[in-house]
Amino acid sequence: MAQKNPSFILHSQGKVLFEDRPIPELKSPYDVLVEPQWTGICGSDVHYWVHGRIGHFIVDAPMVLGHESAGTVSSIGASVTSLKVGDRVAMEPGVPCRRCVRCKDGKYNLCPDMAFAATPPYDGTLARYYALPEDYCYKLPEGMSMEEGALIEPTAVAVHICKQGGVKPGDSLVVFGAGPVGLLCAAVGRAFGAKKVVSVDVNEERLKFAKGYAATDVWRSKAGETVEEGAKRLVEECGLGSGADVIIDASGAEPCIQMSVHACRIGGTYVQGGMGKPDIQWPIMAMCTKELNVKGSFRYGSGDYQLAVDLVASGKLSVKELITGKVKFEDAEEAFKDVKAGKGIKILIEGPK
Repeated sequence: MAQKNPSFILHSQGKVLFEDRPIPELKSPYDVLVEPQWTGICGSDVHYWVHGRIGHFIVDAPMVLGHESAGTVSSIGASVTSLKVGDRVAMEPGVPCRRCVRCKDGKYNLCPDMAFAATPPYDGTLARYYALPEDYCYKLPEGMSMEEGALIEPTAVAVHICKQGGVKPGDSLVVFGAGPVGLLCAAVGRAFGAKKVVSVDVNEERLKFAKGYAATDVWRSKAGETVEEGAKRLVEECGLGSGADVIIDASGAEPCIQMSVHACRIGGTYVQGGMGKPDIQWPIMAMCTKELNVKGSFRYGSGDYQLAVDLVASGKLSVKELITGKVKFEDAEEAFKDVKAGKGIKILIEGPK
């Protein structure tokens, strides 16, 4: 069988190879075949490469990596009406069953049968071709680059987190963690109207970037202080009054999570966006007596991807600044090594030629 679908494949923990795979078939007349042009490297991709698993998702068979992609429509199914060959699209990489209770109540991101790119056992987008339903492909407006299109995926994650937090005009927002998602949460929060946006991190370079990107204020904890002391200092030094209206943790670090609860105002909202240890110590007394609204956030839901496209297209949010490196397809492994080493913010891999 003829194969011309070069792919970047994780074979096992720590072992990646380039291989030619069969070109995906369109399983539905509503599917389209896309040629990914640029793909961002997510922390989850690196985690699978280094550890071979994330929680109960275990790489026990070769898997194509990548899920933050934008590309060009190569062919379309017989029933496709919204796209044509040659359209440039951002690719939403998770397709739900569309039939379960969670899908029907509008929370398809919580579908137990979600087929998500580069999550075992499903292949990802670091290949010449990838098949998707037409309604999971979002046309890129004129003037938006394909590289920006690849960053719609993490932007949609930040949109969902900020929606979970109910960020609204005039709010004070604190975001713990100034990695790609944390930075985008700050940017989306500003776009949603937050008056004060504080980025918190321990990395001075990240904080410097955050201040020039979307944060109105930046803050760093001190060694030796308790989480209560840190929270008090954060609130005082950043002019948060009785506490922040909304706090998002995009770090997954236990001290940050604990400090967040203490730094929230009475009746405020806390959103867990970052993933860390499976179990942590939680300030339950502070949560209860403040009557905090505590929410989790997972990927993105209805309307989030399109809103991410619209925010970037309108200029209310910029993602260009996050792109700190671009490499050719054959250099994908080196790019993964750079991300693992903490180099840059977002590195993009070009599609195979």
